[in-house]
Amino acid sequence: MPIDSPVPEPNFDALRAELSRLRHDRGWSYDQLAARSGVGRATLVSMESGKPRRNPNKPASRGSIESWYRVAQAFDVTLGELLAHLYVER
Repeated sequence: MPIDSPVPEPNFDALRAELSRLRHDRGWSYDQLAARSGVGRATLVSMESGKPRRNPNKPASRGSIESWYRVAQAFDVTLGELLAHLYVER
């Protein structure tokens, strides 16, 4: 989306920070979250870190809506509560 767009860019940094906070608050490893959510460990690492899974020339996964839904369910929060962090001002 162009920088001069009337729609603000989603704040994936805030969403990643919330994922990290939720995981750390519960003391869960990536493996534990993967087991609880059904989302692969490598995908979770990429979603939280913002870094590509394997190929550094490809962009990192921002996660599919299904992945975020599964993560929200694992943390017992609504998808809306989790994705609300996309709206946090930078």
